[in-house]
Amino acid sequence: MSVIEQFLTTVDLPRMAPVRQIFPDDAVRDVAAAVRAEFAKPGNAALVRKGMTIAIGVGSRGLADLPVLVRTTVEELLRLGARPFIVPAMGSHGGATAEGQQALLAKLGVTEASAGCPIRSSMDTVKLGSLPNGLPILMDKAAMQADGIVVINRVKPHTSFSGMIESGLAKMITIGLGKQQGAESCHAHGFGMMAENVLEMARFKLAHSPVLFGIATVENGYDRVARVELVRNEHILDREPELLKEARASMPRILFRPLDVLIVDRMGKEFSGTGMDPNITGRASTPYVNTTQEVGKMAVLDLTDSCSGNATGIGLADICTRRLHDKIDLIATYANCVTSTVLAGARIPVIMENDRDAMRMAVKTCNAPDPSKLRMVRVPNTLHLEEILVSEALLPEVEASEALEVLGPARAAEFDATGNFTVSEREAFAHG
Repeated sequence: MSVIEQFLTTVDLPRMAPVRQIFPDDAVRDVAAAVRAEFAKPGNAALVRKGMTIAIGVGSRGLADLPVLVRTTVEELLRLGARPFIVPAMGSHGGATAEGQQALLAKLGVTEASAGCPIRSSMDTVKLGSLPNGLPILMDKAAMQADGIVVINRVKPHTSFSGMIESGLAKMITIGLGKQQGAESCHAHGFGMMAENVLEMARFKLAHSPVLFGIATVENGYDRVARVELVRNEHILDREPELLKEARASMPRILFRPLDVLIVDRMGKEFSGTGMDPNITGRASTPYVNTTQEVGKMAVLDLTDSCSGNATGIGLADICTRRLHDKIDLIATYANCVTSTVLAGARIPVIMENDRDAMRMAVKTCNAPDPSKLRMVRVPNTLHLEEILVSEALLPEVEASEALEVLGPARAAEFDATGNFTVSEREAFAHG
C-alpha cells in the first residue's frame, strides 16, 4: 500500500441523497417554429435577397437544439432564394485545424446532411482593420467572400470575464469568425481587456463586413431554449446586454453555498467553454469573473468523448482521475489555452487512480471542521443541474426550501473492484 493510499484509508465518504433543484420551466415547445416565426416578422425576410450566398457561423458549444436551429435557419434562407453554407465559428477550438473544426461540428450533430447545405471549413482569414490599440481585426475568409453572414449562438455569461456583452452573437462575430488568429488577437491583452476588445471588434466588424443578423437563444435552468430571437446587425450591440441579463437570471445554479466539496462527474466543451462553468463552481481561471459560489475542494472524474481530448479548464479542479488524465490531448488543450493566453486552464490537478480515491482526497483536504456536517454536492456536469446528489448534512436545507425536493434516501456510493463507480452507479447519475 502506497503512502497516499494509507492517507485515504481512514477517510469516510458521506452518504448522499438525490435531490431535485426546481428552476422556472419556460421552454420554447417548438424551436423550429420559433425560428420560422422570427423570419416571418416584418422586415426580416427583406434582409435576404434572392441568389445571395450566405455564410452561417456555427460554433463549438453544445447549444440546446443546435441541429434544429441550424437546419431551420438553412431552410428559411433557402426558402427566400439564398444559397447558404456553414462556416465553423469557433476561434481556436477543434485543435485549431479546419478538419478538427468540421469534426467538432459533426460531434454536435451538425453535418452537411443534417443541415442541408455545404460546410466550408478553413482557418484562412482576411484582415479588416485594426483597433486603436493596434490589435488586428480578422475575419473568416470564406465568410467575407459571401454576400451575407448570419451567426447562431446562445447568449450567456462568459466563463473568464464579466461585462455588458459576454458570450453570444458579438463574441462569435469577434472571436468565433476570427478563427485562431482573430481569437489570438482579441485575447492578446488578456481577459482584463476582453469586455472592451470584444465590443469594439464586433462594432468594427458589424460596420465593415456583410453581417445581416444573428439568431440568438437564451436557455433556462433545464438547458432548454427559452427564447429564440432574430437580431439584426444594427441592433446586436444594444439588444445583447438585455439578453445577457435574462440569461444570467435563467441559468442553472447549485442552490447550496458554501460547499466543502464539489464533485463533477464529467467536464466538457459542450457544457462550458472551460469544461466546468465558473459561474456554477465559483472557480475561474481569471480574476475578471464575478462569481458567488465558494468551494473548498473540487474533483472532476471524467472528460466527455465529444471534446476530442480538449480538457481546457482542467486546471480549475484540485483533483482528477487517472481515467480523465489519460484522455487529455495536450495539443488540442494547449492550442485553446495559448490562444486565450490563460495557461492556468491547462494545469494538471492532483491525479487519483479512481473515482473513490478522487472523492476521498477531496474530503480529506477540504478543511471541514466537522466531518459529520460535511457540505458536499455531486453533479453530473455544470450544465445539467436539475438532479444532483447532496450529503446528509444538507438535507435540512432541502426540507426548508420550496426550490428543492428530496427524490430518495441517502445512501453510500457504489464502487467496483477497481475503485470506480459501478455501472449502475454511473447510469443512475448519467444526466447530460
